[in-house]
Amino acid sequence: MLRHRATAVTMLLLASASLTACSGSDGPGTTLNAFLAGWRSGNLEGVGVVSAAGQTMPAADVVTAIQALSGELKDTPPELSAPEPAENDTLATADVKVSWTLPGGGVWAYQTPVKLTKGDDAWRVVWEPAVVHPQLKEGDELQVKRLSGTRAGILDATGTPIFADRKVTVIGLHPKLATDLDKTVATLSAEMKQFGVDLSGLKAEVEAAEPDNEVVVATLRDEDYEKIRAKVENLPGLQTRIDTRFLAPTRVFARALLGTVGEVTKEDMDDNPGVFEIGDETGHGGLQERYDKQLRGTPGTSVVITQAEPIGEPTEAEVWRAEPAAGTPVKTTLDPKIQNAADAAVGTQTLRTALVAIKISDGSVVAVANGPNGGAENLAFNAHVPPGSTYKMVTALGLLDANIVGVDSPVDCPKTFTVDGRTFNNAHDMQLGTVPFHTDFARSCNTAFAALSVKLGAAGLASAGAQLGIGGAWDVGAEAFTGKTSPGAPGAELAAAAFGQGQTVVSPLAMAAATAAVARGSFVGPKLILDPAPTGSPAPVAPLKDTSVAALKSLMREVVTAGTAADLKSVPGDPVYGKTGTAEYDDANLDKTHGWFIGWRGDIAVAAFVEDGGAGVGAAVPVVKSFFTAL
Repeated sequence: MLRHRATAVTMLLLASASLTACSGSDGPGTTLNAFLAGWRSGNLEGVGVVSAAGQTMPAADVVTAIQALSGELKDTPPELSAPEPAENDTLATADVKVSWTLPGGGVWAYQTPVKLTKGDDAWRVVWEPAVVHPQLKEGDELQVKRLSGTRAGILDATGTPIFADRKVTVIGLHPKLATDLDKTVATLSAEMKQFGVDLSGLKAEVEAAEPDNEVVVATLRDEDYEKIRAKVENLPGLQTRIDTRFLAPTRVFARALLGTVGEVTKEDMDDNPGVFEIGDETGHGGLQERYDKQLRGTPGTSVVITQAEPIGEPTEAEVWRAEPAAGTPVKTTLDPKIQNAADAAVGTQTLRTALVAIKISDGSVVAVANGPNGGAENLAFNAHVPPGSTYKMVTALGLLDANIVGVDSPVDCPKTFTVDGRTFNNAHDMQLGTVPFHTDFARSCNTAFAALSVKLGAAGLASAGAQLGIGGAWDVGAEAFTGKTSPGAPGAELAAAAFGQGQTVVSPLAMAAATAAVARGSFVGPKLILDPAPTGSPAPVAPLKDTSVAALKSLMREVVTAGTAADLKSVPGDPVYGKTGTAEYDDANLDKTHGWFIGWRGDIAVAAFVEDGGAGVGAAVPVVKSFFTAL
């Protein structure tokens, strides 16, 4: 009965495309095919198998042995095939092709000899660990190791990697040694605030931990740890160790733009099934996350033989390797010197602040700073906020293009201007009377621009914005908002839009690009990522009118020499041109305002934004002064 059952199983198995040995119904190929099918299915009932000593082995024992030797691969049986075994009286051998599909999709293929012996007119497979792999022995098992590729760098404008392995101090707390936990937590919490580290849940975490398990408090760069070392190093339970991390030059260096690199989280693994393993590193936020696949490269795989229960020191022998492929760098236009100056300028602020600097000559984004502490998000690129009076640069361009005004044209600046029942006024209830247009611009007269909006019209305002790239389809290779000019419905909305209120919203990047266009005389789509270059490019924009540009430059210079940005007159070097802005953003409370400044000096155009900063004169101008002075 057993023999008839084995024959029936064999006939079914011969249909499998993965089993190719052939022979008559009583030949060794029939038995070998049945064994290979049983290996894959985990069912060797009815297949004759003997030990090397010739003893018959129970099918279940053979299946158990195969799974033990397969180790980490036991749940993904290989594809198996073999030629007709070579017979020699009562012995036969065949080189079986074994092909494993490994985690990650790699394929490991090899040949292993399988012996068969004939007794009582039936062929049986001779079992030995080498059946699974020629180098396996009893007690061994196969393990698969992931080989991480070398993570490529994000490069600055010179091609130098921005990130590198840098020394850090890992701060930990041991619950059993924290004899005064309240004091330790209070001191650490106070000291860590300067680095933007919130330790509000630390006490509960330490109390819930096992007594001998370290709770990691924070990882600080060496220079940062030195700032607090004297105050924390003797706290009860605190211990430190030196390690390395893949970091930018400073803690705040373009942090919100670049992102960080760290170990994968559960969320990373859940969002990318099969991509990561515990211990892998990946990008979190910014360019490190956006270009993570390119930067991290392709992992490799190593298959090793280890002992399931080693006696003494465990050993391993590698039997196959697929080398990892290193990542490919991402090249940016960032200039480290200018970036450091931008970070330092923004670092003086306690409010959320952003600064973007663009090289006028070629449109390269040379600095992107957010603060405080590097910024929790990239406001410099992604803020959707009203530009306030900085948008008078755009409106003035439209007025000059249409010959509605010249720099010396007399324009009234009343205390208030009312349209459609809405009354507009000036900061500090300023009224200048009828003065030259250049004075209205330098002193930032809202009512003058609101009144002129009727002559400019929505189409004129939209055209001026488009000439400067506002709302354009340009792409810097990172998430960014290019701005939106108000549709300028006649009446109150158009009047508000003329000085950067109403439905007009922008980002600092959009305003820096527009400012660079004025300084250059034409709009060029700003560049940040050079390689891989962003797909698509903005449609060509006609050069600005020379007469309008010359007039607008004189207006923006007067803002510094005799207007609202006079504090920038003392900046050394080339003359500064600019426009301040105070942007109301809450109709229910007009005292809530953002502070702005846009301008340029030499070849660098800049836009600075301070959220809830109040007037641009007091909020954004000091940031830009610090930035330009540092350069």
